[in-house]
Formats: sequence, C-alpha cells, structure tokens
Amino acid sequence: MKISSVGYSVRQGFKNIRRNLLFSLASTGTIIACLFVFGLFYCVLVNFRGAIHKIESSISIAVFFNEDLSAEAINLIGEQIKTRKEVNTIEYISPEQAWESFSEQTYDDPEAARAAFGADNPLAKSASYVITLNDSSKQADFVQFLESIEGVRKVSSSGDTADSISAINAFVGYASFGIIFILLLVSIFLINNTITIGITVRREEIRIMKLIGATNGFIRAPFIIEGIIIGLVGSIVPLVLLYYLYDLVINYIAGKFSILKNLFEFTAPFDMFKTLIPITLLIGIGIGFFGSLITTRKHLEI
Repeated sequence: MKISSVGYSVRQGFKNIRRNLLFSLASTGTIIACLFVFGLFYCVLVNFRGAIHKIESSISIAVFFNEDLSAEAINLIGEQIKTRKEVNTIEYISPEQAWESFSEQTYDDPEAARAAFGADNPLAKSASYVITLNDSSKQADFVQFLESIEGVRKVSSSGDTADSISAINAFVGYASFGIIFILLLVSIFLINNTITIGITVRREEIRIMKLIGATNGFIRAPFIIEGIIIGLVGSIVPLVLLYYLYDLVINYIAGKFSILKNLFEFTAPFDMFKTLIPITLLIGIGIGFFGSLITTRKHLEI
C-alpha cells in the first residue's frame, strides 16, 4: 500500500471507532477485562511455579555406597552424577557430618552423646551424596540411573512427594491453557461483533467503493486498523493497572506479613513484566488483527 493509502486506512480506522463508539468501548472493555484476568493469572502462575520450584529444590535424594568402596571410587560416582542434566545440586556428606547431623536431631544433648561415643563413629560407613533435581518429574528415571551405578548400595528418595508436585504442575498447565483459550475466544467474539456492525453501517459506502474499483484489501484495511487499535488499547490499559497493583501487593505483603515473605519469595516486578508486557501486547494486537481479518473476510462479499 502507498503511504497515502496507509494514512487513509488509519484515519478511517479511528473514524470507525468514533462511529461505533459504544460497541468499540464494549470490545475494548472486554479485551481489557480478559487481558487483566490473564495478567493476574499469569502473575499468580509465575509465583506459584516459583514456589513449586523452591519445593522441588528441597526434595533431596540420598545415595549411599558399599562399605568397602574407596574414596576415589566415591569421587568417580560423584563426577558421573554431575554429568546428568537434571541435577540441580549435589553435596557430599562425610560420615562425620552424618553423625553430627544425626546427633543434633536425635539427642537432647548432642555434644554429650558425641563425647560418649568418642572416636567411635556409629555412622562411619554412612558417607553419601545428597542430590536435588531441577525437575521432580524426572526423579523416577534418575533414581533408576543411580541404582544402576556400580558401588551404590542404597538410594533414598521421596517418590510420592515428587509425583504429587508433578501432578500439580500438570494440572496448573492444563488449567492455564483452558482459561487463556476461553479468554481469547471471548475477545475475538467481541471484536467480530464490533467489526460486523462497522461493515453494516458502511455497507452502501463499501458498495460504491467496489463499483469504482476499490480492492478488497483497500476496503478491508481500515477495519483491520480499527481492530488493531482496539486490541492495542485493550492491552496497554491492563498492563498499567497490573504493574501498579502487583507492586502494591508485594510491598503490602512485605510490610504486613514478613513471615510469609520469608517463606515465599515473589518474582520481582521487572522480571515479571519484561515477559508479561510483550506477551500481553502480542495477544491484544493479535486479537484485534485476526478478529477483524476473519470478520472482514466473512462480511465483505457485498
């Protein structure tokens, strides 16, 4: 299209919005509401997944070795484990560390207990690696790998906990897709109605334009611009509202519920919105563009 044609399409797009102001506002308001709910859901989802990841990182797997295994062989096992991509952290627990930790958790007076045993460490053969994974759903396969390593006597894991977390993650993923899909359908439906009304109002004008040789693309462009403008405004407004609301909420919780803040770490606003802003703008503009494109293709056969 020529620059003059682009200018005409933009002007006509704004005129269409003014002509059908009530329906344009309804469409914009619906997109604002849908994307606001989407943004809220996204913020909750990101923080929820952050909490799940924190829980995942606390689920450990302990690997114990054959009693006659040398320190060199234990080191080789550790190096072999570190090569696995699913490993988040790995820590070697010496028999001395194991005995100290056990006595702290078991006895009222751990120092007296350790003094009573003296140099005789009852956990002298309990050296181990404590491992955390970056994805709990891979725990079962990883445990099988550990059990197949020569020299490994026992693998202790929390399979039920890992399975529960994986199930929660899967449920959240499906629920997220379903909600987003419904919101997109509602928004496209409203855009469809608005553009259809605009085409109906300008039906005679469009007929004349086609009679004098105007192409479908030239006629369609103002309606597509109209949809893009509605989608753009409908995505900017909720982003502004969400930013201030999110910042207000995390600051309020930090000030009023310090205990919760220690247990749960919110995603920083910058990290949250550097992803949310382009996603929301893309969805809003995409809804306006494709909604108007589909509608004009359907109703411009005049």
